Amino acid sequence: MDLFAEMQARGHEQIDFFYEPEFGIKGVVAIHNTALGPALGGCRMWNYQSEKDAVIDVLRLSRGMTYKAAVSGLDLGGGKAVIIGDPKTDKSEALWRAFGRFVQGMGGRYITAEDVGTSVEDIAIVRRETRYVVGIAQDQGGGGDPSRVTARGVFAGLRAAVEARLGRKDLEGLKVAIQGVGHVGMYLARLLHRNGARLFVSDIDSSRVSEAIEKYAAQAVGLDEIYGLDVDVFAPCALGAVVNDDTIDRFRCTVIAGGANNVLYNPRHGEELVKRNILYAPDYVVNAGGVINVYQELNGYNEEEALRKADAIYHTLREIFDLSKKENIAPYQASDRLAEARIRRAKDGRKDRLHNLYLPGR
Repeated sequence: MDLFAEMQARGHEQIDFFYEPEFGIKGVVAIHNTALGPALGGCRMWNYQSEKDAVIDVLRLSRGMTYKAAVSGLDLGGGKAVIIGDPKTDKSEALWRAFGRFVQGMGGRYITAEDVGTSVEDIAIVRRETRYVVGIAQDQGGGGDPSRVTARGVFAGLRAAVEARLGRKDLEGLKVAIQGVGHVGMYLARLLHRNGARLFVSDIDSSRVSEAIEKYAAQAVGLDEIYGLDVDVFAPCALGAVVNDDTIDRFRCTVIAGGANNVLYNPRHGEELVKRNILYAPDYVVNAGGVINVYQELNGYNEEEALRKADAIYHTLREIFDLSKKENIAPYQASDRLAEARIRRAKDGRKDRLHNLYLPGR
């Protein structure tokens, strides 16, 4: 693949490659944009089928982090790391220490955290080698697992979408299909159950499905069946790109809002959802609770502030839906506009500061 062409097309600033020779583990760090601050994003460990797949994923994810931070009002840029490997068999202290040294060598342009396939325990090892890491355990002064705050934000976003699309503020009897009941999906299930929603769940891990059934009276459905359920809300909380050419005609929901990243396989699928009268809550807005939570660690963790900002996702989405309606554009386009406007203001401010710095007589 032509890396520079990919970077130019997606607006990236930097790609760095990581190799751990003892175990043969490969990784990639992508920095998308640092106009608002250092690039922050988790480290995902996944058994990618190819190196190209890993690079494309890290480019997509890091770009999403830029927009997520911008639209959430955080002074952060977007970055992401991926490590090619099986998180069940390839982890080791040596690997995480090597990755930590690599992050430290980037000098603070990239701040790492946990993500799919990594844990708070893994990040604790990384922290032994670098100070550019967040998402650390609570007993070490951090916020711990951010999944709870992520789910809190998804719940807030789901409420905003339901109100905008269905005109109702309560969730009693609302039918919600949750695709993936990992950490975020399970926390979301708890919040929805407490508010009277009827749950339908699927997951590749049958034990997680059993837990949701036992705790939250959920109904189990097949991995492929989940797309075509006659429900009010489809909540993708696993991997991304689930709204694609193969699935889009199967959806019978009225709202799509969940914790997964890059839910749309292609931007045009966002416009296809509009044609089908399905309200899509842009993923990087809905799932911003995680980055909101770890952002608090940079200046001393404050759980109350993290939860307050996660709840504010409700208001951000209402603004996005209003702009979408006013401008007659898809919600993903409206959220992009808000994020890009904030990034543009930051860039213009930086130019002004540099200009003033070199004015004659200064």
